[in-house]
Amino acid sequence: MGQHKDEALLEVDRGPAKRAALWVAHTVLHGLERVIAAFSKVDTSPFIDPAPFTWEPGVSGGWPAIRAELDTLLERRDELPNFQEISPDQELITQDDDWKTFFFCAYGMVAQKNCELCPQTWALIKDVPGLKLAMFSILSPGKHIPAHRGPFKGVVRYHLPLIVPEPAEGCRIKVGGETHVWREREGVFFDDSYVHEVWNETDGLRAVLFLDIERPVGFPASLLNSAIIKAITLSPLVRDVKRNQEQWEQRFEAGARA
Repeated sequence: MGQHKDEALLEVDRGPAKRAALWVAHTVLHGLERVIAAFSKVDTSPFIDPAPFTWEPGVSGGWPAIRAELDTLLERRDELPNFQEISPDQELITQDDDWKTFFFCAYGMVAQKNCELCPQTWALIKDVPGLKLAMFSILSPGKHIPAHRGPFKGVVRYHLPLIVPEPAEGCRIKVGGETHVWREREGVFFDDSYVHEVWNETDGLRAVLFLDIERPVGFPASLLNSAIIKAITLSPLVRDVKRNQEQWEQRFEAGARA
């Protein structure tokens, strides 16, 4: 959530006042990143050493159960929501039907019906320390997500690859100029405040479990980071996500009964 191309966010069709407010907000957030980085308890590099995240082996160890629940969902793949249908600000980087999502939670919003459809996955992730967002992220063959960056350095992103089609080198992510090729079962942490770009140059689906975790930060920057995340939680952006998610869940449930 909150993704944007560095300048494109100010070029979309918004009123002058809103564009100015967005510019101020992003300028402030980017300035605060230096403080957060200075007090970070984990790497501030594009890709992050997993060692401090002691919960990760428990999640990746549940890979077979997570993959099985994803496979069941994919039987209704066409009904899964496009990312921009749940989070409209994603239209800045995706406008087609080739990036499907399945949300579990997002900044205080818990998609309860989705959690009930994938109980083992939710059981594995719900107690992850600092969990702010969790979803399945599913890319169609040929999907390219253009270079963009997250709004600030206060979260760490985790991908657990669930489906990586061959050739594996065709399924990759570049973060801050460094390229990573996904491997099934092998989780990876990265900093989405670096410019990053994604490719699925294969004939198959690519799917990952996608988590955003509050960055471990020392005092007093931890108070600042928590305050920013709280503001995101209370923002219209998250209210839109909650409303759109609830509406989609109703449609999906109705489709199951049909």
